[in-house]
Amino acid sequence: MRRFFALILVGIILLTSHLAQAEVKIFACEPEWEALAKEIGGKNVKTFSATHAKQDPHHIRARPSLISKARNANIIFCSGADLEIGWLPILLQKASSSVQPGEIGYLMAADYVPILEKLSQVDRSMGDVHPKGNAHVHLNPHNILLVAKELTRRLKIIDEPNNNFYQAQLDNFLSRWGTAISNWEKNDFSAKKLKLVVHHKSFSYLFDWLNIKAVASLEPKPGIAPTTKYLQSLLINLKHKPANLIVRTPYEPSDASEWLSDKLKIRAIVLPYTINGDKESDNLFKLFDRTVSLLQEVNYD
Repeated sequence: MRRFFALILVGIILLTSHLAQAEVKIFACEPEWEALAKEIGGKNVKTFSATHAKQDPHHIRARPSLISKARNANIIFCSGADLEIGWLPILLQKASSSVQPGEIGYLMAADYVPILEKLSQVDRSMGDVHPKGNAHVHLNPHNILLVAKELTRRLKIIDEPNNNFYQAQLDNFLSRWGTAISNWEKNDFSAKKLKLVVHHKSFSYLFDWLNIKAVASLEPKPGIAPTTKYLQSLLINLKHKPANLIVRTPYEPSDASEWLSDKLKIRAIVLPYTINGDKESDNLFKLFDRTVSLLQEVNYD
């Protein structure tokens, strides 16, 4: 009998130990949010990103493997502002009640930061625009701070025994991130009169933060591929109002930017945009280090 109760006690101890070590499962829609989840959650979270740097987060397929990951998640962590409107609702249909809109496990970054480019009215003639505003909020590092605090608050609720751990993780991140922001902001791009042509409005938050001006877009309307006629008219306009750099993300096609670069004799570069957008950008700090460095290298004359 004593042996029987001893075995039960051992089983209870093992079970309690397993529960105490259980990881919070975080399903991130984009790599930047998976990276932030790792910074705050550390050893107590298990993360997954539904997309990678070579994929357009507007347009991915809600494949069975993603549905399975979403179904098992404790937190679904995305950009929001309808960036994932074409696929996230399908995943949520199969996910648990704890990660549905309005619940603690449903975290949309755009709900916690100042939003750019909100529109009061939207119709199909305007292209692929988001009435809730520009959803690419992660490229202003001050937004990352705001979202990190909200993620920490939710982790504390979901995993209450580890409150002190998450707070310590946040405090450490805020300290390091604040120092990094100060270093990045030493660069005065406005004084260098950098004028960019973009493929899509993927970098609006970056440009707003660094006081950089986007003078034209390779897309005639958001989400609409440029035609030959449109590119010809853009070329004429830019000869009268010159730009000095063309930028695009790793997932956007290169043909239009390379054509315009050849015609105008200005550089066309790929900014990493998100984690692993290039080999130097494998975490949040390096993403911004690399982005600022690439912009510094441009000849502004």
